[in-house]
Parts: sequence; structure tokens; C-alpha cells
Amino acid sequence: MPSKLPYGSWPSTISAHDVAAGTKPLGGASFHGQNIIVQEGRPAEGGRITLVSYPIDSNGEPSELISKPYNVRSRVHEYGGASWKLIKGQLQDAIVFSNFSDQRVYLQQLGQVTPIALTPDSLVNGQPQLRFAEFIDGPGRTVLAIMEDLNGEPVRHIVQIPLDGSAAEDATRIRVLTTPARFVAAPRLSPSGTQLTWISWEHPNMPWDGTTLHLAEFTSLGQLRDTVIAGAEDISIMQPEWVDEDRIAFISDESGWWNPYIYQVSSARATRLADRAAEFAGPLWQVGTTWYVLEDQRTLLCSYGTGTTKLARVHALTGGLEDLALPFTRVRPLEVRDGWLLAGTSSMTYGEQISLINLETLEYRTVAGSISKLPDPAMLPEVEEFECSNEVGQSVHALLYRPRQDGYTGEDGELAPFVTLVHGGPTAQAAPTVNASIAYYTSRGIGVVDVNYGGSTGYGREYRNRLRGQWGVVDVADTVSVIKALVARKIADPARIGIEGGSAGGWTVLSALTNSKVFTAGISRYGVSDLVALVQDTHDFESQYMFSLVGPYPAAADLYEKRAPINHVSKISCPVLLLQGDEDLVVPPAQSQVVADALATRGIPHAYIVYAGEQHGFRQSENIISALENSLAFYSQIFGFETDVPPIELS
Repeated sequence: MPSKLPYGSWPSTISAHDVAAGTKPLGGASFHGQNIIVQEGRPAEGGRITLVSYPIDSNGEPSELISKPYNVRSRVHEYGGASWKLIKGQLQDAIVFSNFSDQRVYLQQLGQVTPIALTPDSLVNGQPQLRFAEFIDGPGRTVLAIMEDLNGEPVRHIVQIPLDGSAAEDATRIRVLTTPARFVAAPRLSPSGTQLTWISWEHPNMPWDGTTLHLAEFTSLGQLRDTVIAGAEDISIMQPEWVDEDRIAFISDESGWWNPYIYQVSSARATRLADRAAEFAGPLWQVGTTWYVLEDQRTLLCSYGTGTTKLARVHALTGGLEDLALPFTRVRPLEVRDGWLLAGTSSMTYGEQISLINLETLEYRTVAGSISKLPDPAMLPEVEEFECSNEVGQSVHALLYRPRQDGYTGEDGELAPFVTLVHGGPTAQAAPTVNASIAYYTSRGIGVVDVNYGGSTGYGREYRNRLRGQWGVVDVADTVSVIKALVARKIADPARIGIEGGSAGGWTVLSALTNSKVFTAGISRYGVSDLVALVQDTHDFESQYMFSLVGPYPAAADLYEKRAPINHVSKISCPVLLLQGDEDLVVPPAQSQVVADALATRGIPHAYIVYAGEQHGFRQSENIISALENSLAFYSQIFGFETDVPPIELS
């Protein structure tokens, strides 16, 4: 018989230290001879990102390729992505990478200790004005890349960088290939190196709103003359890849869903390969994100789905689709070699991993895992895809994690407290996987529901567009609808409902607290509170994001004032915890400070904690631990259960 203890007070072996120390963010990966190179984050080193080489045969120890103080992280579009590339040399292989602190590009010869700079120092008042990402092999001893130029009005190009180091002291040695665009991504050279494709978009669009696909002859001199071959202001093109010299694969949401297409250069015609009410791509928050790879000239290996995704083989000639049976909730194809797929995978058993998958037998093995020590299975929750209707009858999707720990149950007649998670973005998606932060709650007897409100990705353009002009309205209403459904189904205790989120999720938290009485506690991590301040004081990539989410500024200034939680703090009646990094350029600390000041003026119980050296999202172990423990202590105090962390002092 399980022991009966109040929900929230179950003893758990999952500590905040385990979550922080045992979780390392994983990025891209690449085959390298008999090894696989994996991008890994190091929370214990302030979130530094490095590259680690793992032997394929599992015999031998992994070795770090990029040593301190170098940090393999780009700041292109501020969110970075695709910050390194393996370069095959005649005598010796090398890594090209962007270094976080100065954003210079470096060449690290494998086996050498010190990298050499390939691009010039561009620091002005401590901020790099030139930033680079998404490297691909160029002709001769060069690489192509995105270059973000912040000298004056921001602009981006595809550029060519010599590998001999000559551009480190002479910026004119960097050849600018494309005409200026506000944003560019996905440079791809044809197999012969004679043609180049890339995508671009302009303000006020975000890449999921509309992008254009360019094609140009790659000449040896001057800027390239391009033709737009796909996309529009209301059609989003993602990830072009050359199949052969005459065919380009890409993903388009022209049908309302991101589906794969083939463009034939010789006939200038595009053909859809799969007609599915499912997403074969997602939002391009980080450049270099991929959703498929070429298995060969006949087939693509594609990730697709809605709430969860599966891997499929899509035939480039006939358009047929065949699912591959794998035990993952998410699959992100990275590279194919000799019948093996290298992929980022997620599951409810092992969490985020880099995996090797045999494409014939579908056997798989782990190369690297995000969670170094998996929690006891007895402590892990199960996930349920949850669906309900909002007030106007539209479907709302969520992931439900009930309290779970073998050997424990709540007291007779007791309903569980619940924490409502609202993802950031807001154009993003909560995905099912082993999440130690969620298990930190559920193993103690606290339920979690992760809401994919209208505006989330994964459910088609129509679902995504429900948030257009309605941020702070639809996201709040959908989140409230999920909680009302949980309460109506006797799953959650209506007196103990928390809500938490970061960035755009923090905005939904604050908006929900000012526009509903469903929640009895709220935690905002670096959350948006003042839309006018955000528009006037955020980075270029998102500087006009609000135009589609709320309305054009300053024409819709009244609406910005009306929606901003900071103007309605008087409506907040429950305790609030605010967590913020002091170096956040995306949502500056002033956004949280103004909420804290207003809560103090009204006498609302709250705490405001600022973490030194953190940007947009917490990467340092001690701060991840502190944020988790303070969150649990906050809920413990408000919901009235005992826990094993130090108490938090509310002002």
C-alpha cells in the first residue's frame, strides 16, 4: 500500500543540485572519422559551450576539443545557433567556431591548443559589432557564413571568409556575397559549388511569418545576382538543401502546414512531396536549425508531427512517405553516413540525447545524454496529451504531468496542487521529454501542466496565427481554459494553482494574474511586463515582433498600454516571485524591477531576485539551483505544504 502524505510534501531524491549539475544542454553533432563531435553546455562553467569528441565504438574516453576560455556560442539574431563547423583538411581537420565574448570567428586545428582568429576585433564599448554563424564549406580554403553587421543600422549578409587568417587584421578580406537584408539564414552551395541558395526576411516579419528563398550563380567577384524562387510575406520557407545540381529541397507552409517541397532549377517549378496536416519544421529561433537530412538523392529523412514527432523517409521522386518506428517523442536529424543517422532525440525514458540510428535495422544507441544521471524511474512522471476547448469552442493543447512517485499518494479526498507552465516565444512549443525540472515538482506531489496555447507552433499556421494581434488575450484565455478543465475533471485543486514562465511566458504569467482569478501564485522569469519599453529597448531580431502580436507601434500605442501588465498590477491579488538576469538584453532587468516596485507599493507579497552574470535564461549552476529551490519554497509557503529547501522571504 502506498504511503499517504499531503501533496507537495513527498520526499524526493531529485534535488535542484541534481537538476543543474546533472543536465547539460546539447546542440549539434557531426561525424568525424571514428568519432562523433557533440556540442555541449557546461552549467558548472557559467554555461560555457564547448565541443566534445566521443568514440563511436564506445571504447575510450571522450575528449574536449575547445578549451577554456573559449565559448562556442554565436549572438547572430541574439539567439545564435550553428556556431561551429567541422572543416576537412588535406593534412589536418579543424573546427571553425564563433566565440561568445568577442564574436570573432576562430580556426581550431584538431590536436592544437590555441585557435587562430579569422575575423577582426569589432568590439565597441564592449559589444561586438560583427557577428557570424551558420558556417558551410566554401570554394578553396574559405567558409561561407551569415555576417551580422551592427555598425549603424543592423544588416545581414552571406559572406565568404578566408581560412588563412588574413581577414583577422583586414576586414576587407571578408567578401560580401549578398545584397543587404535585414535577416538572412541557411546559405547552401550546390554540389558543384556554382550556385548558392539562402533565405531572407524583412521587418516586421519573423521567419515563421514569411521568408523568401533566393537562388544565385556563385561567381568569383562582386556581389551575387539572385532570383527569388519561393516564399512571400505570408509564406514561410525553411531549410533549403541541394538534392543534386538541378533540385533543391525546402520546407514551406504555403498549404497552412510546413510540408516538404522540391524545386527544379531547370524547369523553375516546385512540387510538394508530402501533403500532411502535420509540421515538418518549426520556428527558426536559432539559425542552422534542421528538421530533415538527405539520405541520398532519392530520399529525405524528415521529422514531422504535431504534439510529438516521428521520423519518416520521404521519397524525393514519388513523394511517398514511410514512417520509421522509433521509441522517441522527438527526432531531429543531423547527419547521415554509411547507413547510420546521427540525430538529436527525446524520450520520456532518457530525455534529450544525441543518438546513432541504424537506418536498416532501426537499432539505436546513445552517443551523449543531456541528463548525466537519470532519475530513478520511480520518480519520473508520465505524460498525457491533454486537449480541451476554450470559451469560443476552439481546441487548446497541453501536456499533462500528474504527481507521481512510486510508494506515495495524496491524502484521502485531497486534490493535488498544480503548476501551470507557459512556454516562451511565444511562437514556440512545449514538447514531451524527460524534464528534470518537471520531475522536481511531480516527484514531490505537485502536478504540472505545460500549455500549448493558441499561437504555439506544431499545430499549423491557423493555430499559430490565433495569437496575431491577440498576445495577452488568447494565450491567457487558453491557459485559463486548460486550468478550468483540470478543475472540472477533479484533477487539480482550485485553491492551489500556480503559473510560471520565462520571457514571453513570463508575460503570459503576469497577464494571467492581472486578468483572471484562477491562479493563486505566479512566478515570472525575466518576463515581459511593459510592451512599450520592450519595443523601444530590445534587440533587432524581435524589435518588430510586437507588430504582429499586438499591433504596429506607435499607431497602436493605446493597445500597448492597455495590454501591458505593468499598467494593471493593481489587479494582482496573489503572491508573485520575480527572477531576472542582470545582463539580459532581450528583456532588460527594468521590466522586472518596475513590477517589483508596483507590487511593493500595493503591499502584495512578493520576492525579486536578480542573478549576476546571467543573460536571457539561466546557465550558471548555482543560479539554476537557486531559482528552482526558491520556486519550490515559494509554492510551499503559499500552498501550505512542507518541503526540503530553505524558506523564501516575501516582502
